[in-house]
Amino acid sequence: MNYRECYMDGVNILKEAEVPEAELDARLLLEFVCKTDRNTLLVHGDREVSGEEQNLFMELIEERAKRVPLQLLTEEQYFYGLPFYVNEHVLIPRQDTEILVEQALRFVKPGMKVLDMCTGSGCIIISLMSLVKDIIGYGVDISIEALKVSVKNGRQLLPADYQPKWLAADLFDAFSGEAVSPVFDVIVSNPPYIPTSDIASLMPEVKDHEPMSALDGCEDGLSFYRRIIKKSNEYLKDSGSLLFEIGYEQKEAVSLLMMEAGFEEVTVVKDYAGLDRVVIGKRIRCLIS
Repeated sequence: MNYRECYMDGVNILKEAEVPEAELDARLLLEFVCKTDRNTLLVHGDREVSGEEQNLFMELIEERAKRVPLQLLTEEQYFYGLPFYVNEHVLIPRQDTEILVEQALRFVKPGMKVLDMCTGSGCIIISLMSLVKDIIGYGVDISIEALKVSVKNGRQLLPADYQPKWLAADLFDAFSGEAVSPVFDVIVSNPPYIPTSDIASLMPEVKDHEPMSALDGCEDGLSFYRRIIKKSNEYLKDSGSLLFEIGYEQKEAVSLLMMEAGFEEVTVVKDYAGLDRVVIGKRIRCLIS
């Protein structure tokens, strides 16, 4: 079987399973298996595909037809230009979250101490450390399995002597045992923010294959925002910045929570689709505890 025939078989299976972007996913999986690029289909479609390659490709196609995310099949997702390892224990990095990194870069400077709360794959803090040298990065997540992924990504994508400090804990409990708690210049977070009742309506790729702990924001989707905003009083420097990714309908609620806690200059930034995506606030001295 040649390359083009193999590709078309994959496309037909994915279309029959009503997988979105069947042509793209079939091409990417074939490239992954054969270690080729997008030009191969156009220029070398008559290239013979070995039996071993065919078998592996069809195995992956069948998994994708079951709505297993493409990124979990290839174990890779690019984020801010970097190839992150991903598995079923972490939320797959999304382009929307690049807006959070983009905005954080306005505030993060060399020498600063930066906390990534609910770090997951580590994509946020690792991206920031790759772009801004000599910052002191922390990544916190309640999931030990998720932190194994972030540690692996840090080792693969950053110099050995320039790694975040990874902590397994429930939010700021990460620092409860320290004699002197760290104080951060910037805190960034993409917390779980989907209301529990909305989980069932998510795409199968998300609700069936991504970790529920990284999705479920409890009854109204705001639980983690409330907890992080309240405790950030103890962990942000004066004039330090707190940045959140939000769901597209959470602008008013999260902004109000921050203003009620005493944050100033609360602003909202839209994503590439024009949807509200990031809320930013600056800490002042007299925050409500």
